[in-house]
Amino acid sequence: MEDEILVLKSSPEDFIVKEITRSYNVLEPEMQYSREELKYPEGDEFTIFAMQKREWNTLQALGAIASTCGKGKKSVGFAGTKDRRAVSVQLCSIRGVDPNKLLSLRIPGIRINFAWKSSEQVKLGDLEGNAFEITAKPKIEQEKAIDIIKSNESKFGGLFPNYYGTQRFGYRNNNVKVGLSILKGNLEQAAMLFLTDSTNEDMPEAKEARERLASEKDFSNAINYFPKHLKYERKIISYLASYGPNYREALRTLPRQLLMMFVHSVESEIFNGVVKSLYKEGHTKPERGELSCGLDSYGFPDYSKISKYEEGPAVLASNIIGYETEHISEYEKAALEEYGLTRESFKCKSMPELRAKGSFRAAFAPYKSFTVESHGEAFKLKFSLPSGSYATVLISELQKQSNA
Repeated sequence: MEDEILVLKSSPEDFIVKEITRSYNVLEPEMQYSREELKYPEGDEFTIFAMQKREWNTLQALGAIASTCGKGKKSVGFAGTKDRRAVSVQLCSIRGVDPNKLLSLRIPGIRINFAWKSSEQVKLGDLEGNAFEITAKPKIEQEKAIDIIKSNESKFGGLFPNYYGTQRFGYRNNNVKVGLSILKGNLEQAAMLFLTDSTNEDMPEAKEARERLASEKDFSNAINYFPKHLKYERKIISYLASYGPNYREALRTLPRQLLMMFVHSVESEIFNGVVKSLYKEGHTKPERGELSCGLDSYGFPDYSKISKYEEGPAVLASNIIGYETEHISEYEKAALEEYGLTRESFKCKSMPELRAKGSFRAAFAPYKSFTVESHGEAFKLKFSLPSGSYATVLISELQKQSNA
């Protein structure tokens, strides 16, 4: 894009992610932390450990650890997921494994920095946020690039638009289209979009297979040529080849978590559109009576403090639309109309197991400890973000020449 002045992620070491624990400790690479420091209770049922990984996603890395320890995937716990293309450190737990066994593991790309026993496991959401150290190379003269970034950051006032990142919408960028089809009850269209949409498909073999199935619509034959790595697509194709055009049950061969991603992508698209409208109008802070989210003692959003704004430290919040959403703003009404949806749509009557009741999210998120400094021919960006906010979104906003 024209606005992009940085090259990111030349190697995993260019993107370092350090989890900020619920006790506000930043988990530094190769560092050890005690049970007392991280405020976990004594006990023997679980082993708490710090996993440092490179070129693994969180679920696959924990799966490898559990398997090596002779345990199933359900034995492990984690606070939040981290990208594959990064070096990341995060707190995890496993049931019924001795700490010394974990510390002796030798899995390429995975290091256990410390391990100790506790009566409590690590659960999803048990983190404050993440601290980032990002090395970027400028596409323009370095001093000018730094000036643009510093100029943009000074205008943010400590808040940036809390968009969902592109990861939310799938590598083919078609999760929203699939999700809309599900919510509107057009399950054949949803399945065919998932199987045959070749837009943004970057693997030639997969692109050819998708386009061939779109043309021939022969599921019995498609199972012979669809690439083996497209395991979820092959599941649907196999079902349709065996049982005919029951698209509801064919979709149900996929994990519910994956199907929910399509519905959540629609919610995310609507949310992003609302935030974009607010940002365009310069409306980044809550006014009296507007939906807001209070802050915790670290200065990050505390979603137990959602209320109509009166006064005090808080950020502007917005709905993640669902069937239980009570107060819909004019921005949100316009977005729903644009997509031909209502709150009732999120009851997902064609597949009720995918219903989404809705929740809240900070429309503009705070960031902390921001610095940018030269690092040879590149430079380093350092900052901390609340859990659920995207570093790539902040960087995208920081490097926009149109903002500077």
